[in-house]
Amino acid sequence: MNITLIGMPGSGKSSVGRVLARRLGYSFLDVDPLIVEAYGKASLQEVLESLGNEGFLDAEAEVISTLSCENTVLSPGGSAVLREKGAMRLKELGPVVYLRLPCPALEKRLWNLESRGVPLAPGQTLEQLYALRIPFYERYADVTVDADQPRARDTAEKILAALEL
Repeated sequence: MNITLIGMPGSGKSSVGRVLARRLGYSFLDVDPLIVEAYGKASLQEVLESLGNEGFLDAEAEVISTLSCENTVLSPGGSAVLREKGAMRLKELGPVVYLRLPCPALEKRLWNLESRGVPLAPGQTLEQLYALRIPFYERYADVTVDADQPRARDTAEKILAALEL
């Protein structure tokens, strides 16, 4: 079994994912470096700049569609569920957990939104991006966990309880 964590950038997918993986004795896989490697760039932001928003979303879905792993906690990018191909592959790999965090909390965590490889439309705000993505997270999640815990370990424990592990 694998567990995939989805949610907005800054929701804790990587930090909680690492803790969850250690707790379960699983591997941890951050999907973003796989995209960077597949497209021969130095950063996710460079991939985004070279492909544009739509091309980036297609590339992300393509990389996700090739994933094959077991006993792994996956941390895809926040846009991973914006393409059905990628979202359905994540669901095939195991339960999908949506790390829900209110937009004001995200604003405090995200000081570098424009440089961290997040596909934004020109002039799009974090609030607009949040409103756009929430329905996708809710659609593809098997479980939703509030990620507003002070420590990643606390959120990981909530995930374990929600998944009854």
